[in-house]
Amino acid sequence: MYKVMIVEDDYIIASKLKEFLMSWNYDVCLIQDFSNVYNEFIQENPHIVLMDRSLPFFNGYYWTQKIRETSNCPILFISSASDNMNMVMALDQGGDDYVIKPFDLQILAYRIKALLRRCYDFSEAMTLEHKGVLFSVDSLEVSYQGQTIELTKNEARILTCLLEHKNKVVKREELMEYLWKTDFYVDENTLNVNVNRLRKKLEKIGIVDFISTKKGLGYSI
Repeated sequence: MYKVMIVEDDYIIASKLKEFLMSWNYDVCLIQDFSNVYNEFIQENPHIVLMDRSLPFFNGYYWTQKIRETSNCPILFISSASDNMNMVMALDQGGDDYVIKPFDLQILAYRIKALLRRCYDFSEAMTLEHKGVLFSVDSLEVSYQGQTIELTKNEARILTCLLEHKNKVVKREELMEYLWKTDFYVDENTLNVNVNRLRKKLEKIGIVDFISTKKGLGYSI
């Protein structure tokens, strides 16, 4: 499990970010002492840092420089400053990406995942599990009770989205948007066909009633 450190002095924003990222199966920690961000970074040893630009005591640029003295941990800036000067400065000081507030949480999640993929061996994180069902995102294979089946890319994308939000309802619109962001355009009819194909394929290896339809809402596992 990857650990995300949030360096954000607005407690409401920080708490919402923490809750959202925990739903994506990240371990999340919040900075408690903004005068000693670097010390907490060393203590927590996160895999990625979400760094606000404007902070008490010292700004995000300062703490990024401090972290860069000893670590190549990816740092994603989150800031309300949308001008090119601040973006360039953040990247110049050692930041790896820059997201402007207010931002879409789903977009932020994909930006985090992209940074982690670039910076770490992602093979472990790409095996998702739920109720004994194992899914390897890299090989597109689902395994259950000694049996294995391979999915198509579209089926795999649907299963990935549902597994990343397990025990929660994924709205049809959210699922279609997720697929669209991976360059696969779908409408509602196409989504229905792909979900039904996925269900039938899972049933072939004994995975029955794994994907539930929430009438008028979406799907869940």
